[in-house]
Parts: sequence; structure tokens; C-alpha cells
Amino acid sequence: MSIGILTSGGDCPGLNAVIRAAVFTGIKLHDMEFVGFRNGWKGVVDGDIMPLARPQVMGISKQGGTILGTSRTNPFEGGGAERVAEVMEQNGIEALIAIGGEGTLAAAKRLTDAGIKIVGVPKTIDNDLSATDYTFGFDTAVQIATDAMDRLRTTGDSHGRCMIAEVMGRHVGWIALHSGMAAGAHAILIPEQKTSIEQICEWAESARDRGRAPLIAVAEGFKLDTMDDAHSERGLDAFGRPRLGGIGDQLAPEIEARTGIETRSTTLGHIQRGGTPTAYDRVLATRYGMAAIDSIRAGHWGRMVALRGTQIVHVPFEDALGRLKVVPQSRYDEAAVLFG
Repeated sequence: MSIGILTSGGDCPGLNAVIRAAVFTGIKLHDMEFVGFRNGWKGVVDGDIMPLARPQVMGISKQGGTILGTSRTNPFEGGGAERVAEVMEQNGIEALIAIGGEGTLAAAKRLTDAGIKIVGVPKTIDNDLSATDYTFGFDTAVQIATDAMDRLRTTGDSHGRCMIAEVMGRHVGWIALHSGMAAGAHAILIPEQKTSIEQICEWAESARDRGRAPLIAVAEGFKLDTMDDAHSERGLDAFGRPRLGGIGDQLAPEIEARTGIETRSTTLGHIQRGGTPTAYDRVLATRYGMAAIDSIRAGHWGRMVALRGTQIVHVPFEDALGRLKVVPQSRYDEAAVLFG
């Protein structure tokens, strides 16, 4: 049986570990053959294929990024199911493993509904897919953000400054919540919780009055209670969505003007996506890759592997679509006890 593998959407640490595990498991246990499509769905509609055998995947689980390349191409703008089926038939490919987030899985569902055999592996660094407890890449992003905040704290303490760390999180604040809690932030600002500038300044002043240099973690999608939309000044991305970033730079002068505390903002940006994955992400991604082969063997087309507790399960694509996994109020309230 010949399987095609693609990685689509934004890159994140752990993608290569999925590829390696799927190829090793399929070859060693089931005598499968594999090819990789370059640059996501673009490679599928273009028929851009590379071999994937053991020599191509040896030792790649510790590498960041993806050896296949990725893009945000929509396959239905390049011929849709008919073109995908044509490319698969031309190359003797019987099924696909699609590794990606909500956009990738939405396309995979439409293709599956049209008769293409596809198994999905969830990939979102924001950890916002509702059908799985955790996605690989999230733990690495949290660790990178935590390390950055630890460093910001030392320079903030040296100068008595308020330091703002802006992290990823368009619609959900999981990275900000986890890294902020780990770093002992005096305020955590997330998209799910609109907050007033007065409250933010109160937390900063409370920390200063206790002799601390305030540390604030903010997700890029955070909105003040006076804002209707998240801050964006860099145009639109390939899907027509605003390119977020810069809310930390908006907050810093306001906090400084209102509190008198010298305030600096740092935007971590793509640093959170790069580098080697943590041990947790390597293990989770490896388990996902192995489970994807189990799905193919069982004919679980139109289903995605997912983590529930400590077990890997197989869920329909639709379970992962249309509903984001947001930070619940109870989790935010738990963290807020430590603010100020």
C-alpha cells in the first residue's frame, strides 16, 4: 500500500516527528510505501512528490519545521477532489495522511466526502482544536515563551521596569496562560477576557508597590474592553485574516503614562515556532504518527487522531471543526488569583 504524507498551514515543532513515526511504523510493521507532497496541498494539486523511505526520515524527530515544506494553499482552488484523485492515481497513491490545523482538516473533510481516503493528524501551535486535549508544538511554544519571560524578568528587575511579553494566540490564550503562569506573570491578558486598561495598571502598580518589577503576558489577539477588534496594522494574510501583532506596543505607553513605571514590550513572534521540539512534543508527535498508521490499517477515513487524557483516540474530522477550544473561565480565574 502506498501512502502520501503532507504538512499544511503554519509550521510548528514536532511535524518531522510525525512524519518519521508514520514512515517507520508503516514500513517496519506493514510493508507500506510512502511519498511526501512538497508544500502542503500545493504539492498535491501540482503533483510535486518526494520519496519518503527510512533514509529520508532517519534522525529528523528532533528537527524543527518540516522536511516536506508547507503552505496555506486551498486544494479546492487548484482543481479540488478531481485533481487530487488524478494525482493520486498517477502516482499509485492509495491514501493520504494530512497533518494540519482547522483549515487543513476542513479541506480534508471535503475531500473525504468526495471519496478521497484521508487520515488526519492535528497540528496547531495555539492548542485550539476542540477534539484533542493537546497538540504537538504547543509545549515547545510555551517553553520558549517561558524562557523569554524569565529573561525579561531579570532585566525588568534590574531597571525597575514593567516588561510586556506578547505571545501567539489569535483567538485563544492557551500559550499566554501557560507561559504566564510558569513565569509568574503579574497579569495575563488573553482574547477570551476583555480587560480595562485601569485594571491592567492596577495589577502593575500592585506589583511595583510590593517591590517587584511588573511582568505582563499578553496574547496577540487580546482586546481591551474599549476595542471591538484585535490590534492589527500589517494588512491581511493569505486567507484574508488580519495579521495580528503589536498589542504589547499599544499597551506599553498607556501603562507608563498612567502609572509612571517605565514600560517595555517584546513581541516573540515566529521565535515561538522555531527550533527543536521539547521531549513532550516529540513523544506526542511520534504517537500521533504511529496512530495514523493504525487508522489507515483500520480504514478510518475521515477521522483524526487525538489525545484524550493519556490515550490516543480516533475522532471524526467534524469534531475538530467549527468550534475552538477556548480557555474556560475557571482556568482564567485560577490564574488570576496570582495577578498583581
